[in-house]
Amino acid sequence: MIYKFKSKATGDTILLGPQGDLLQRLIGREPAPQGIIEPAAMPAAIEALQRAIAEDEAARAGTDDEAAEEGAGARDPVSLRRRMWPMVEMLKRAHAAGEAIVWGV
Repeated sequence: MIYKFKSKATGDTILLGPQGDLLQRLIGREPAPQGIIEPAAMPAAIEALQRAIAEDEAARAGTDDEAAEEGAGARDPVSLRRRMWPMVEMLKRAHAAGEAIVWGV
């Protein structure tokens, strides 16, 4: 599945299925093929994403040496910050414009 997030305030943001599902879980929702994020819910969503990004970075900083020693790349090589940055920016811009973000049919 591919998620295409749309808002009148921004360009579209596309996330592949696993990242779209993760995004929805991080902002406190069950993954769904369609939905809406209202402007009133955006500050909490931004905060939740930024908290998850900080936790991911802390975990990466603590395990980089261990992962290198083990030689196993169990951790995703692409950081959560890089994966979620477009969505964080979309949320900020849509909130500033007072526009909802929708996805699905």
